[in-house]
Amino acid sequence: MDRIALVTDDDLARARTDPAFRYRLVADNLRMLLDEISKVRARRSDAVAHKQIGEGVELAVELSQLLQRLAPTRAA
Repeated sequence: MDRIALVTDDDLARARTDPAFRYRLVADNLRMLLDEISKVRARRSDAVAHKQIGEGVELAVELSQLLQRLAPTRAA
């Protein structure tokens, strides 16, 4: 089983004050979630896997929306 780096209290405190770190933290977790969804999809095709994949996709959409809100605005 892969080791997952847990978010620490220090990470959360830094994310509250450092927008670039917050963005990277969310992006890294989205990437990790998508990797895990892909692994489940490749390993299994039963009802439990489909439910897990669906839940993962819902969370991935939420993280994507959060990333869009956190993205630095670009000058037009």
